[in-house]
Amino acid sequence: MANKDAPFGLRPVGELGSNIQNAGTTKYRITNGSTAVIYKGDLVTLASGVIAVAGGTTNTLLGVFNGCFYNDPTTQKPTWKNYYPNNITPTVGVIDAYVYDDPFKLFEVQSTGQITYVAAVGKNVDTTYTAGSTINGQSKVEMTATAGTGTAQLRVVGISEDPDNSDAASANANWIVKINEHLYGATDNDGVGT
Repeated sequence: MANKDAPFGLRPVGELGSNIQNAGTTKYRITNGSTAVIYKGDLVTLASGVIAVAGGTTNTLLGVFNGCFYNDPTTQKPTWKNYYPNNITPTVGVIDAYVYDDPFKLFEVQSTGQITYVAAVGKNVDTTYTAGSTINGQSKVEMTATAGTGTAQLRVVGISEDPDNSDAASANANWIVKINEHLYGATDNDGVGT
């Protein structure tokens, strides 16, 4: 049966091994007035202490964006959004961003094409960035259909058990992945990743 072509970015589904399963995020900042939209499920990076969307494949990744909180500059009301809409400059306070940043967190993500299931497990893949939806705030990031041993953003752990998107013989299957190029999973000690 063909898989549904409905990308959703990366969504958390558990932890690697027997680590504690939780939906914990860490609070970071978004630069006031930043013009880059960040959607729920987008990969993000850390630059000069604030997060930014990781639109390319060369960034060391911090994790996956889960939403933000700020005081609305027009109404002055505390506001939660599952995506950062852009160009927000609160008159009071800052923009807090919540990120799944555990280097052992597992995520589900849709592939752009067909990948051979058994051969892909343990291999590395990159993502392709497409702007998400401003209607529901959801990302449209997908992983590429080329799994290999070279440096790449994600590592394939397995295929999803979603009955609508687990046909590895077709394009657009959902896969379980771990962030491979993770800031907190890097082996160097200088704090800037590899």
